Amino acid sequence: MGLCFAAALAVLGFASPAQAAVTSPGSAPYLDITMATPSLVDIANATGQKTFTLAFVLADSSGCNPSWGGVIPLDDSRILSDIKAFQAMGGQVIVATGGAAGPYLEYTCGDATALANAYRKILDTVGTNSLDVDVEATIPQDTVNDALATIQRERGTTISYTMRVQGDDFGMDPYSVTVLQSAAAHGVDVLVNPMTMEFGTSRPDWGDAVIAAAQSTLGQLKQVWPGMSDADLHRHLGVTPMIGRNYNGKVFDQSDAAQLVSWANANHIGRLAFWSAGRDNGSCPGGGVSPTCSSISQAQYEFTNLFRGFTG
Repeated sequence: MGLCFAAALAVLGFASPAQAAVTSPGSAPYLDITMATPSLVDIANATGQKTFTLAFVLADSSGCNPSWGGVIPLDDSRILSDIKAFQAMGGQVIVATGGAAGPYLEYTCGDATALANAYRKILDTVGTNSLDVDVEATIPQDTVNDALATIQRERGTTISYTMRVQGDDFGMDPYSVTVLQSAAAHGVDVLVNPMTMEFGTSRPDWGDAVIAAAQSTLGQLKQVWPGMSDADLHRHLGVTPMIGRNYNGKVFDQSDAAQLVSWANANHIGRLAFWSAGRDNGSCPGGGVSPTCSSISQAQYEFTNLFRGFTG
């Protein structure tokens, strides 16, 4: 996402499609775990938030070896200590790969076997069974979905795809749809999480535009999975806006968050998230887009607390 869901699930045996991606609807804000602050434990203590999506695992300079941001070892003591302490509080994490910058594991690992091994390493090291693949670049989708299918068969892993949005009345860009068509062909059960940020709209209200983009995405999911009921399609939808000031000049403010939470609850979707918990503060009101603040006036962790109102 400029970024730059679904709790951890211990399942024995095979998880059939239409089960794995819909286990626990709720809010799972993204956190750039490569940054030293804020910590998972600090946010949880301040808000009671129980689930986060950790960004991003990439390939390191040696190749098909998962690392935080492509440079920090996966077993880094600061990061793992924070994760384990959060999990000891009852917290759960989703690990996100991909993002706005590479190198992606998905195109660095040479084949589906190597990629599946990298995914296993992530899940085992972090102690979770939830993966999010954030697609903001071209990936070998059949290879990726082959690896994801293998992991899901083995572990019942919850898998989400985070996808670019082209427009509020259009939904995801065409390439994102091809990735999902490949997932469907490989039998991978995925929650689809459109990045409702940085897209074009003629609507004057950004909250309306974000919801319209989510509704357009639902229409695309119906085309990919035509046999799925409307209720199941909703459970396979996540929505992730960027809080505060967006790069396109739009502002997702507290009233937009309340509007989106209300819509998400009424439609019983599978997940809400936002980019990012590290920006969920008002330390730079009126400034440009920052990775460490929302650039609007707000209380500390105000969006985290607003999104906690989503219960599915």
